[in-house]
Amino acid sequence: MHSAANPIMPIPGLIDPVPVPRAVTPREDGRVDMLGLTRAQMKGALEEAGLDQKAAKLRSKQLFHWLYHRGETDFEKMTDLAKPMRLWMAERFIVGRPQVVEAQVSNDGTRKWLLRSDDGQDYEMVFIPDADRGTLCVSSQVGCTLNCSFCHTGTMRLVRNLTPGEIVGQVMLARDALGEWPKGSMASVNDDEADDEAQYTADGRMLTNIVMMGMGEPLYNFDHVRDALKLVMDGDGLALSKRRITLSTSGVVPMMARAAEEIGVNLAVSLHAVTKEVRDELVPLNRKYGIEELLQACADYPKANNARRITFEYVMIKDKNDSDADAHELVRLIRKYKLPAKVNLIPFNPWPGTDYECSSQERIRAFSTIVFEGGISAPVRTPRGRDIMAACGQLKSASEKKSKAEMKRLAEEKQAALG
Repeated sequence: MHSAANPIMPIPGLIDPVPVPRAVTPREDGRVDMLGLTRAQMKGALEEAGLDQKAAKLRSKQLFHWLYHRGETDFEKMTDLAKPMRLWMAERFIVGRPQVVEAQVSNDGTRKWLLRSDDGQDYEMVFIPDADRGTLCVSSQVGCTLNCSFCHTGTMRLVRNLTPGEIVGQVMLARDALGEWPKGSMASVNDDEADDEAQYTADGRMLTNIVMMGMGEPLYNFDHVRDALKLVMDGDGLALSKRRITLSTSGVVPMMARAAEEIGVNLAVSLHAVTKEVRDELVPLNRKYGIEELLQACADYPKANNARRITFEYVMIKDKNDSDADAHELVRLIRKYKLPAKVNLIPFNPWPGTDYECSSQERIRAFSTIVFEGGISAPVRTPRGRDIMAACGQLKSASEKKSKAEMKRLAEEKQAALG
C-alpha cells in the first residue's frame, strides 16, 4: 500500500507523463537525509534544527565538502567539526546511500547494481569500464513512460521520478564501490582557509564519464536531474566536467532548449529510425514530436558545435531500420539540418519476450560505411554486459518475466490506445 505522501505516478495514455511530486519518505527515526541537498538546502536544514545563520553557513560548507567531495557518510569522521557538533549532527541527520539489492559483474567487466529506495522501489545502474574511460549509466526514473517497443525498460510502467538524492546517490555508490574518494587529512579545511588539495589525491579515477541513459526519460524528470547533475558538476563537490556528462533523450522537444540552458551537458538523442512509420513504432513519442521537429530542436541546441557534437543513438534491428536506404536517409537528414553530429550504431540487445532481432554484422558494417562515406562518424558500439542484462535497452528492475503472448497482448493494447 502506498501512502498519500508517496503516490504512484499514473500512466497517461502512454506518451505524456503526469508528474506526481514525491515527497522524500520520512525516516522512522526522524533524522533527515542530507544526500541530494544543495549548500542552501543544507544551511536551511541546519537552521531548522537550531543553528544560527552564521554557524549554519559555515557548517553547510563543511558538510557539502565532506558529502560530495570526500564521499564521507559518518559524521564522526568529519574531523574539522568539533566533537559535540559531530554528535549533534549524527542525532539529527544521516548521509544515506541507495540500498544495494544485488551487484553483478559481467564477464567483460561491466558491473550492474540493482538498487532499492526507502519506499521499496527498485532501479538499476551500470558501470562500463574501458581502457581510457569508465562510464556510469545512471537512471532517472523507476520504470519508464515511453514504451519504446525495442526496449526492455519500456515494458515497465512508470512508477515515479527519482529524487535528486537517488540520482546523485548512484554516482556516490559507484565511487564507494570503486574506492575512488580522495584520501588524506582534512583537518585544516574551514571557512577561512583554502582547500588543502595538496594533501590528498584522487588515486587515478576509473569513473570518468556519466551518461543519463539508465531507466527512464531524463527530460520528464527535468528538475531533479538538473539538481543532481549540478551537484555532480560542482567544483567543490564531485567536480565532474560537463563535457564528461551526456544526457540522453528520446526527443522531448519542449525541454531540450531548457536542458541546454540550465544543465549544459552533452546531448544524445535516441533516433533509431528515419521514417515516421518506423519511428512511431519504435519510439511512440514520435507521434507527439516528429523527426523533423526533433532535428530542428537539435539544430537549435545552443551548445552544439563540432567539438561537442550531438550524438544520435541508433539501435540496429534486423529488417526494420537497417537498410542502405535508411542509412542514406540518415545522412540526408543530418546534412539537411546542418547538424554537428555523430551516430552511435547499437546492435540490438535481445531480452525475453521481444520479437525483434539484431541486424547481422555484415548489415551493420554496410550501414556504418554509408554513413561514414556521407562524412558523419558512425562507430558501432560493442555490446557490453549482455550476459547480466546490463546492455542498452535491457535494464528492467522488477524481475517480472512476461510471456510472448502477454507481450503481444500488451503491444496490441498500446496500439489500440494510441489509435
